[in-house]
Amino acid sequence: MTPDAGIVLKLIEAFRWSNAMFTATSLGVFDLLAAQELATADGIAAMLHTHRDATELLLDACVALQLLEKSNGGYRNTAAANRFLLRDSPDTLTGYILYSHAALVPMWSHLEDAVREGSHRWTQTFGPERELFAHFFKTDESMRTFLRGMHGLGMLGSPMVAAAHDLSSFRRMVDLGGATGHLAVEVKRRYPGMSCAVFDLARVTGVAQEFVDSTGLEIELISGDFFRDALPAADLFAVGRIFHDWSDATVVELLGKMHSALPDGGGVLICERVLEADKTGPLSGLMQSLNMLVVTEGKERNEAEYAALLGAAGFGDVVLRRTEGPLDAILARKQSRG
Repeated sequence: MTPDAGIVLKLIEAFRWSNAMFTATSLGVFDLLAAQELATADGIAAMLHTHRDATELLLDACVALQLLEKSNGGYRNTAAANRFLLRDSPDTLTGYILYSHAALVPMWSHLEDAVREGSHRWTQTFGPERELFAHFFKTDESMRTFLRGMHGLGMLGSPMVAAAHDLSSFRRMVDLGGATGHLAVEVKRRYPGMSCAVFDLARVTGVAQEFVDSTGLEIELISGDFFRDALPAADLFAVGRIFHDWSDATVVELLGKMHSALPDGGGVLICERVLEADKTGPLSGLMQSLNMLVVTEGKERNEAEYAALLGAAGFGDVVLRRTEGPLDAILARKQSRG
């Protein structure tokens, strides 16, 4: 059979698709159209202060990407754009899109150097001020936009993670680095009798309060740094999209701290995309692993690698549950060292 060039051509174009969406989001196209029944390219360009013909090129591309609809020469948002691309939507992904546009795209341009050297590209891309997410935490508004995007991303997976294991034997869950509390909220909804809390930086918990209050659920918000501060009392710690940021040594260090804080039989719930045993899939996990190479000290791992890290820190009874969402769920129990 003659090889088909389709996959190669699709990959050549893929970055153009994402950059068209990133640019339209950054310019505010979708937010503008949320308030318009139908707007022309002339009107949109005037309101955005952009070049008229170039704006039309971008708008038509977004139509082809199924983010906009075109009718009688005017444009409107699709349902997907209204749900996921408006800054004030409860399910917005705008914060993560803006982060991708401003930080990930420049760093990914240095992927070849990352592969040669085995290290992230923050310094190469942004200079010595390379603190993770620093740009998006410079102001309260930029931090809120970023966290709203991460909240929307989290809500795509948290309901399935909360349902993946039977957590009824636990009395109190603390989500370490739990951001806006999306996982704690879903666990509380599923287990009303469980006490649930979020432990994150003070600036984050201040924003998280808005999200938690909107649910009407009782979720405790505790300010602190899980690397520097004592961990709150709990018999279940959750960590979502945390371990993939860090090296094996740092993960074992944090797991050891959790082990010391838990009672015997206490649990840790790890929420990450878990790679297949031979690491040939899933595609989303492999792409995220490259992303971790470019951005952090970490990577995505398979079940055996997580089991080894957990075992090194004193955890056993490791059970993986795969979900149909963006994250899988690993539950492990503290083993007594005595």
